[in-house]
Amino acid sequence: MRSTFNTARLIALLLPLALLAGAWGSQLIGHLYPCEMCHWQRWPHYAAVVIAALAFVVPGRDAKRMLVLLAALAIALSGAIGAFHAGVEYHWWQGITACTSTMGGSGGTPEEMLARIMGAPIIRCDVAQWTLFGISLAGFNAILSLGGSATILYLLGRRA
Repeated sequence: MRSTFNTARLIALLLPLALLAGAWGSQLIGHLYPCEMCHWQRWPHYAAVVIAALAFVVPGRDAKRMLVLLAALAIALSGAIGAFHAGVEYHWWQGITACTSTMGGSGGTPEEMLARIMGAPIIRCDVAQWTLFGISLAGFNAILSLGGSATILYLLGRRA
């Protein structure tokens, strides 16, 4: 049981870290600015990283298992949001949010702020900015998060 738990705990920490690194890399390096629903997908991953990290430091086996379980549920929540977002991008259903925009800075004169607003890209939630084999970033998040969460839950339930 020890090795399956350790594997589950490691996945619960590394999977959301990797997905967040990919999201931030896409934004900062690839200039793929997130829409509002993209941000929604990140929040459960942030929570999962903190929760999973705590599972490495808290005392007690039951407490550690509960934290890994909570991290898996947070990862699954991000995957569910990703699946919903992918459906909006593929026009399977209507989104529930307005599109967002990035201003690219703050402060300055009113004229400078207006110029930044007018020059900022409009990020639509219903249009995939990038795809691979027809799968958007939201779709990849759904696949990896839901699959990873299922793997964590399977490993937690296994008796070795």
